[in-house]
Formats: sequence, structure tokens, C-alpha cells
Amino acid sequence: MAKITKIKTGKVSFEQMKALVNKRAGSTVAYNLKEDNPTQVKEWIPTGSRWLDSITCKGKLAGIPVGKISEIAGLESTGKSFMAAQIAANAQKMGIDVVYFDSESAIDPDFLERTGCDLERLLYTQAQSVEFVLETIEDLLSTGNKLLFIWDSLALTPSVSDVAGDYNPNAEVGKKARILSKGMSKLVVPIANANATLLVLNQLKTNITRSPSEAMTTPYMTPGGRTLPYSYSLRIWLTGRKAKASFVLDDNNFRIGSEVKAKIEKSRFGSSGRTCNFKILWGDTGDVGVQDKESWFDAIQVSENLLQSGAWFALVHEDGTEEKFQRKGWLAKLSDEKFCNRVLQIMDEDVIKRFSERTGKASDFYDTEETPAEVKDEK
Repeated sequence: MAKITKIKTGKVSFEQMKALVNKRAGSTVAYNLKEDNPTQVKEWIPTGSRWLDSITCKGKLAGIPVGKISEIAGLESTGKSFMAAQIAANAQKMGIDVVYFDSESAIDPDFLERTGCDLERLLYTQAQSVEFVLETIEDLLSTGNKLLFIWDSLALTPSVSDVAGDYNPNAEVGKKARILSKGMSKLVVPIANANATLLVLNQLKTNITRSPSEAMTTPYMTPGGRTLPYSYSLRIWLTGRKAKASFVLDDNNFRIGSEVKAKIEKSRFGSSGRTCNFKILWGDTGDVGVQDKESWFDAIQVSENLLQSGAWFALVHEDGTEEKFQRKGWLAKLSDEKFCNRVLQIMDEDVIKRFSERTGKASDFYDTEETPAEVKDEK
């Protein structure tokens, strides 16, 4: 072990102390937080939903934080892979290369292209094992490339012993969780230092518990172990409804999309507990991705600048003038630049600024309903 030089109080400057620590570590680990440092998120990758981007970080329009590990977990068929593909396309537009680890062998190249992904800059990799994914990420971080790693999905990726062993579920109890705990803790700092991003897709599973109160307040859990969430800076949970009104229908009433409810389960950026809703088109009719502009109407419904009288609504402009429209004409109205800019301004004021300044009612920003969406639909 290297000998640590003793420091006499008041005998060295702050910069000298920083240099001493970095020399001791053999790399840059000590920073002045007033200057450039790896804890600071300087870039955000849009999710494809402006409403969701407005609630991931307190006080700003954000998205998926670059330099951090994030999770999107959801129930089956709630749009996890759709969101990941949208994020991958947006990352590429920012000059970020994408490495896509797939444990489900379910990614369709045509689907990725329709979401806007450039397949020439997307490295598709089969997720053979948890160890393989973690070690590959560690190796690629040393390349110096600006990278987004997408792991789809953690829940279905086996460990090496799972692949080599039999089908006895008790043979390797807890091993995968221990590997992930060690691997994630090992990757947090290198990912930050490389300004890379890791997006983990995971499954939401029913929390089986004997406590009725816990079942109501914590209806879901994610596989991978209890220590895994500590490595995440952002956790987005996706759920859906089974009601007929939650689907997007074509002219012949065939289902071509579905509604998604997104909840910020964890945010180190001050917005835990916030929710939003949007619909995702599956691509059956050519269109694929988030119905972003359609969701803006719901985002500003609590605003004082959106008035309602029966079937008519009125958008209040800054000069006090009102512009009337009906809900069915929302998208047509957004084609007008003045109308669209006013809507975005109201979203910034009511969804971002009011929450940051803690003005208005808290119920406008948080989901106060503890009952799972599926249970509500069955009542």
C-alpha cells in the first residue's frame, strides 16, 4: 500500500490537497464542485414525450440523464421497448452511439428504423449473460466513444451459472442479484467519468405480500435484488389500463396503440412521485412511437390558462385574448405556430416552473391514487 503523506493543517492549499488525493488514487477522483465534475448532468436524452421530460428533473425540461444509470420498468406490453427505441433515436441525433443488449431476441430492425434509429450506428448485441453485459460495458467505456447502453431486459438475462446449470429454481438462489449488486456498484463511477449512459429495461412484477396495506401502497417490485435500485439516478415505472378507452383505435376499431401511465419512482433530481400519461402507437398502421402532442392537452388541463365551457375550450394568450377550440380539433390548432408556442409556454410554466416553486396544489403534480390501475378498471 502506498504511503499517504501527512497533511499539516493550514500548510497546503485546496488545489494541493486535490492534487494529493488524485495522485494517491492514480486517476482524477477529486474535484472542485464549482468547476467541471462528473456528478453534474450536463445533457439529457429526450424520451419522446415532452410531458415525461418535464417531470424527470425539478425545474427543467430534461429526459434521461447522460452520465448516469437509469431504469424504465413496466408491466407487460406497456411500451418499454418502444420508449427505449425512441430514446436511442434521440441519442443518435445528439451524436451518441448506441449499444443495444437484447436478451429477448425480439428487436425488429424495421421497427427501429421507423422510430428514427440509424442502424449503422446501433450495435446490436445478444445479452448472453449478466456477466457478459457488465464486462462488455466496462470494456467499451475505455474506447472514449460517447455511448448509450440499453439493456433489454435485465429480468430475462441469465447468469453464466443459469445457462450452464439445470432448471432447478433453487440451485442458485440469489446469485444473479449478487452479481448485479457487485457489477452495478463497479460501473457507476466509470459511467460518470466516461459521460456514458446506461438505460436498464426491467419488468414490474406483483409484490406478493401478506400485508394488505403494503399491497395497496407498493403493488409492484422489480427483479434483480434489493440493492440494485441504489445505483439508479432515475427510475420510471410504466403501467397501463385494460379499459377500452385506453387503446388507440383505427377507423375500423382495431387496436393500433395503447395508453401508458408513467410514474417517476425515483429521481435524484427532485421529482420522485410525479406522473404523466401518453399513448404509444405500435406501428401497425405505419406510425410508431409516442403520441406526444396529443398528451400536451392533458398536461395543461389544470392550468388557469385553459378554460372550458361545455365542449369548448379556450386557450388564454399572454395578452389576455382567448382562442377557442374543441378537443377534436387540438392537433389542427397545434399546427398554428402561435397557438403551439403558447401551449409549450404554458407547459413550461405549469408543469415545470410551478412544481419547482411549489405553487398551486400538490395534487396537481402527484398521483394520490394508491390503487393499481388494473384494479380500478375492474371495479
